[in-house]
Amino acid sequence: MNVYLDNAATTPLRKEVIQTISKVMEDCYGNPSSVHAFGRTAKSNLETARKGIAKLLNAAPQEIIFTSGGTESDNMILHCAVKDLGVTTIISSRIEHHAVIHAMEALEANNGIKILYVNLSKDGSIDIEHLETLLQSDDSKKLVSLMHVNNEIGNILDLSTVGKLCHQNNALFHSDAVQGVGHFTFDLEKLPIDFLSAAAHKFHGPKGVGFSFVKRNSGLQPFIHGGSQERGLRAGTESVHNIVGMHKALELAYENYEEEKKQLVSLKSYFISEIKNVFPEIIFNGLSGVEEGSTFTLVNVALPIPKEKGAMLDFHLDLKGISCSKGSACQSGSNTGSHVLNAIQEAPANEWPSLRFSFSIFNTKKEIDYLIQVFKEFVV
Repeated sequence: MNVYLDNAATTPLRKEVIQTISKVMEDCYGNPSSVHAFGRTAKSNLETARKGIAKLLNAAPQEIIFTSGGTESDNMILHCAVKDLGVTTIISSRIEHHAVIHAMEALEANNGIKILYVNLSKDGSIDIEHLETLLQSDDSKKLVSLMHVNNEIGNILDLSTVGKLCHQNNALFHSDAVQGVGHFTFDLEKLPIDFLSAAAHKFHGPKGVGFSFVKRNSGLQPFIHGGSQERGLRAGTESVHNIVGMHKALELAYENYEEEKKQLVSLKSYFISEIKNVFPEIIFNGLSGVEEGSTFTLVNVALPIPKEKGAMLDFHLDLKGISCSKGSACQSGSNTGSHVLNAIQEAPANEWPSLRFSFSIFNTKKEIDYLIQVFKEFVV
């Protein structure tokens, strides 16, 4: 039996999305910048997708800028905020995605910006009082970059609270919402947020495409130079088939939102109750073991297994056809372990193997039962 429980890394495409992409690739191959009929058809498809995505998130179409994914979007926003908006201080956390952390470090090294890290609670939650202190620490132009849903431990940030605090202190607010878009609803007209990043492959869309939400009249200038695509902010011929596929995936995510959310909430609850029966001393990293404040799409667990045996756990699961993650797939080649877990774990959790199991609508309770049986056999 093959069981895919690594949906926070990437999700399988919905069949309807594959069909949509295939049709566009076959029928709509013009360059959207061309003025002839083929180009105009491609441009029409592109702008229909932009308007559709904007409507789903209650944004203006001109505020949606297509990118190659979340990493490019994060880099675009952070670099342009420094280059074009005069930002000299970035406030963030030590448990952000590396697309944000490494972009900030590059800006620190090359542009001399100051990075301030907000304190975290033991469960990985942002210390709002400390954030306010950092915002009021000096008169420098500031950007706050904090992710909506943590990709490793699933903690949810209250975007409204943080955004209001930022704007009250004349700071810009960016959120990497790669793990949130398509799983939670957004009203970007009402949310006090300036920039947001998203990636299609996290909500059953294609890889290699995403978007930046850039609040109108932001003042950003081009990040990639060349043509005048994407309102002049991001040069390069748009990947029309992927963009249309992303729109279809997001449309289906929100069309079936309540039903699919209910399914995933139930699946996560079932997983938690079943794995507690096998490991009564289990520790849930972050807020992933509770419903309040955590996404319904993932659980991150520290398992009370001796180090020697624990070192073979992920290999054993892989042999049994079970796919999960020790941390973010984007850093799985690293030997330093998870920077997120390193920032929040204490004994004994930091001495036990930790695994992230992330769910999608294609997972079933039967698959969870199989996983639990594999665990039972492993600990005997």
